[in-house]
Amino acid sequence: MQSDMTIAIIGGGIAGAAIAAALQRKGFKPHIFERAAEFGEIGAGIQMTPNAVKVLKEIGLEQELEDIGFLPEALVGRNWENARELFRIPLKEDCPKLYGAEFYHVHRADLHRILVSKIGDTEVSFSKVCTGARQEGDKVIAEFDDGTEFECDLLIGADGVRSVIRESLFGDDKPQFTGHMCYRALVPFEEMPDYVTPESSFWLGPKGHVVTYYVSRGKEVNIVAVKETEEWVEESWNSKSTREEMLADFEGWHDNLIRLFQDATNVYRWGLFDRDPSETWTKGRITLIGDAAHPMLPFLSQGAAMAIEDAYVLAEAIAALPDNLDSALKQYEEERIPRTRRVQIEARERGKTYHVSSREELEERDRAYQEQQKRNPHEGGIKANWVYEYNATDFDVV
Repeated sequence: MQSDMTIAIIGGGIAGAAIAAALQRKGFKPHIFERAAEFGEIGAGIQMTPNAVKVLKEIGLEQELEDIGFLPEALVGRNWENARELFRIPLKEDCPKLYGAEFYHVHRADLHRILVSKIGDTEVSFSKVCTGARQEGDKVIAEFDDGTEFECDLLIGADGVRSVIRESLFGDDKPQFTGHMCYRALVPFEEMPDYVTPESSFWLGPKGHVVTYYVSRGKEVNIVAVKETEEWVEESWNSKSTREEMLADFEGWHDNLIRLFQDATNVYRWGLFDRDPSETWTKGRITLIGDAAHPMLPFLSQGAAMAIEDAYVLAEAIAALPDNLDSALKQYEEERIPRTRRVQIEARERGKTYHVSSREELEERDRAYQEQQKRNPHEGGIKANWVYEYNATDFDVV
């Protein structure tokens, strides 16, 4: 056991729960500080791609993931207007053979719940709003809005895209609005409707795209509907919307989508923000993980997956070098920053590709999709095979 090291984790979402679970596995007993009154995640679907599944299995969540997950047959690109198939990437049968793990669709709250089940006797303080952190020698002091402080040997900022810890380290570098807004909804069904295929469907249209897929073992359909917009004027980054607003923004899209949208009741919308990749996430004994380190557009479905990879690598580095945290954090960054930088940049590029609007651009893109499909479907479409191949559990500390 290595419980003599005091580790504070600011944020108890997916990134915070993942790093707590990974540290527990290595014999540490971290302390989570969560601003909410209890654990909980928003009602939304999430794609657990093979690179993340490899980590979840390694930390002992294989059966739990199978219990909550849905295995899609394929990832399919479709024309927004006539549903013509643009590309098809087989998933259910191919992913275990090609990448060593499955591709799951899960409910975000279910994923969070199974991660929390692995945090063991990690201490958790709820309703604790962190306002910043300072360093005094080899110690870090976390500060909270109730006037309390917490001293630790290492502080991990897992507090999301609006990270207070990031601001403490690097100043007020607010993330930028990307020109995209996103509707999200979950639609429950007693039986699978014939107008939603058991796949991850990418409907590509002018200045927007829609992704639909089953979660909750096939009992709900998750909708992610992205549109380009000039500005984001909402005070909140996510706010309640309506089925009517979503339908109006996707008027003229294929009937199968419209039928699905008409079934939606609780609809939310997000402004999508990101940052340029950072050169470092660490100062002294404070480091960042997940969206606090590398917020990214969701167009490669890698936000949560990158946080889970981060968690595994960071825990391995700390466990291997508990008496040399400077080296441990350096090796963590050397492994993770190039990887997450590429994902951030390529996610932006996918958004541009998905949303082309002129007839010439559409024809050129679709022709490229079809040629890639003939050569190798796993190298075409969203071009994510390099993402799925990566295995964080291969990381070795020098």
